[in-house]
Amino acid sequence: MIDWSQIDELRAEVDDAFDEVVSLFLEEADDIMARVRQAQGVPRRDPAALAADLHALKGAALNLGLRAFADACGEGERRAQSGDADSIDLDGIIACFAASRIALLKGLDRDAA
Repeated sequence: MIDWSQIDELRAEVDDAFDEVVSLFLEEADDIMARVRQAQGVPRRDPAALAADLHALKGAALNLGLRAFADACGEGERRAQSGDADSIDLDGIIACFAASRIALLKGLDRDAA
């Protein structure tokens, strides 16, 4: 679910700013995920806006090593871009984000201990 070698690489790159980078990612991801949640069950949602949100989440997730979440967002982005936004598994993306967030925070807590 999480590529810890990517986390280690990011930590080495940003050094003392690592905690701030993680905090900023989670803040931004929470904001975007709120929009994704609003898109659930909405027929004819704006596929371009949804694709843009999923693209942003995918990029941030890749930087933090959240591979499964990035993959889910990438698949959703592809479907939205191809005009098939109604087939996106938003429930799965939301669940994957929640699980990835928990795993990331637990793993980082272990590292800090």
